[in-house]
Amino acid sequence: MSTYRTLAANREFRALWISSACTTAAAMAAGLALAFLVHEATGSATLTALTMFGPSLAQLLGASTLMSLADSAPPRRALLASNAVVTAVLVAQAALDLSPLVRLALMFGAAVALSVGAGIRWGLVQEVLPHESYGLARSAMNLAGGAFQIVGFAVGGLLLSALDIRSVFLVAAATSAAGVAVVGLAMAERPPRRAARGGLGETWRGNRALLGDRATRVLLIALVLPNGLVVGCEALFVPLFDDLAGWVYAAAALGMMAGDLLVGRVLTAAARRRAATALRLLLAMPFVVFVVHPPVLVAAGLAAVAAVGYGASLVQQEHLVALTPPHLRGQTLGVESSARLSMQGVCALLAGVLADRIGAGVAVGLLAGASVLVSLVLTPALARIARSASALPA
Repeated sequence: MSTYRTLAANREFRALWISSACTTAAAMAAGLALAFLVHEATGSATLTALTMFGPSLAQLLGASTLMSLADSAPPRRALLASNAVVTAVLVAQAALDLSPLVRLALMFGAAVALSVGAGIRWGLVQEVLPHESYGLARSAMNLAGGAFQIVGFAVGGLLLSALDIRSVFLVAAATSAAGVAVVGLAMAERPPRRAARGGLGETWRGNRALLGDRATRVLLIALVLPNGLVVGCEALFVPLFDDLAGWVYAAAALGMMAGDLLVGRVLTAAARRRAATALRLLLAMPFVVFVVHPPVLVAAGLAAVAAVGYGASLVQQEHLVALTPPHLRGQTLGVESSARLSMQGVCALLAGVLADRIGAGVAVGLLAGASVLVSLVLTPALARIARSASALPA
């Protein structure tokens, strides 16, 4: 049986893990800094939510135009290029005197590069490890994401209180550059998984094949919509808790790590399938309590419990890999990641609009209820897909 220790012994997986962690920490610190800047300047929940999660909308642009590069380009070179673009954007944020609007536009550009980089990285994960290790590897990567979300928010918050916006962007740029260096030093180049040349037409062909299959289409909806609605709830932490919001975000990241550890390392494959529905419902239900504006400590506890439910995504991602042809896996996993993050941006914007009209607490409760409803509707179809995926050979 694979363990986190055996994964860490793989040099290339270790490089992908570190690179992902650096990218996450840099993005969280930069996003928090920009969100506080906009909220301080405007006081608008809509603009704050758009600043915090809006760049994820740009990932849909990458998924619909360039994602075929995840399978058709030499992966090491392509991953280095996407990470270098992100680093360059953060250097510009630190070095130049920019308006909030220009800063946001640059972050949107970095998000396009991040979307393609995610597809390349997920495709490489299933290449550098045996098939049966993918679920555990995804759990390890998600744990890195959760841990370094906490690091990014904590460091960003400390720097904001002690220094200034430029200092936050400077630390974020250095962190992103470290991720680039690790990939460059540790990863070996591999041939593309796909013979066709990457580009707009090839991306559309792959996406049509992905969306034309009913099972993968249902899995994408299940991975994208319920989670996106919950992120809409999280987008309102700043309007609800002001300068204490970072603690609630950190608690949610800690809960997500616990869920990934539970699903990826503790539960067997059969137990994961049985727990998937309960985890999807757990993801949203605690946020209903936010209607009554709980104190920040209670809110942090509820957010941590709810975020354990993100572990259900590991089960659905395993099924997605099992049902996807090998030459499309990088694009499929990149589209899934980009669509999920883009829906998070859409729901964050929706949350801000609702909060400005009906209040942040009521908006959180409404979005949480919608997430529960979607999960219940999808449950029968997901059960059939789980049976089909488990019957396939590795």
